[in-house]
Amino acid sequence: MDSLQLLAQLFPQGHEVTIVDDFISGTANVAGQDVSVIGTSGHTPIGVEIALAQARAVLATVRDHPQRPILLLVDTQGQRLRHRDEMLGINSYMAHLGMCIDLARQSGHKIIALVYDQALSGGFITSGMMADACYALPAATIRVMGLPAMARITKVPEEKLTALALHNPVFAPGPKNYERMGGVQSIWEGDLALCLREALLQADATDRRSELGQQRGGRRKSQEVIEAVLSQAAQVQ
Repeated sequence: MDSLQLLAQLFPQGHEVTIVDDFISGTANVAGQDVSVIGTSGHTPIGVEIALAQARAVLATVRDHPQRPILLLVDTQGQRLRHRDEMLGINSYMAHLGMCIDLARQSGHKIIALVYDQALSGGFITSGMMADACYALPAATIRVMGLPAMARITKVPEEKLTALALHNPVFAPGPKNYERMGGVQSIWEGDLALCLREALLQADATDRRSELGQQRGGRRKSQEVIEAVLSQAAQVQ
């Protein structure tokens, strides 16, 4: 969905959100409460500039608007693959963005993410996956790594990964598979403004993605491993 169409549907009463060089920022009102809107558009890759711009907007909200909810709008093809960004340490800039979002959460801000178009690799991990809850539109494209790239990295034949993806959502892209794994809370359809209002009411800083993945059959062992590690750590203490 086009970012302007999305904003119109999310905020039918109007908003003060701008898009400059694919960076989305501004304020809107949801059920009488102001919300900071931060994100990207146009499948933009996350380079050092836009990572810093998003981090700056998050920190400005924490500083100037205590506990104001934050809505992250996600449309990115992932981190920018340029020598300049790599030399500047793009991984550190993206980590900084993730840490700023976590600071906002610890400071009492509800954080909701919506994947409305593309969400690929590190650009998604340090934004949408850092939210209290991540939602998606039905036509969104979500994947951390494509199967051809996964085959090159893992040395597992692409044909085998393709076969695994038919039955295991861990290997498969798309919002439905990420919903099964618990990475996506739910898929929004119909009245997007209503979906946003309900998501803000339900927002909870507790990370329940592994629990959801276990309940939905998409990640059967993750929660068991977490519980085992926590149990052993408690015994050591």
